[in-house]
Amino acid sequence: MISSPCNKVCVVDGVTGLCFGCGRTLPEIAKWGGLSEAQRLAIMSVLADRMTAKGLPPPVIPTV
Repeated sequence: MISSPCNKVCVVDGVTGLCFGCGRTLPEIAKWGGLSEAQRLAIMSVLADRMTAKGLPPPVIPTV
């Protein structure tokens, strides 16, 4: 199974370019399946801070 922050709230904020559900950008979402597990985990580790810095509520990352 691929680690993913997706919580099925797939709406991108037009101002910040971040997905309201997970905090990823469209390019990150598009290349997600081709990233290594280490790359995915590195991105996931900054999502909450990224959202907060843009004034958005932090994402609710699903647990597996």
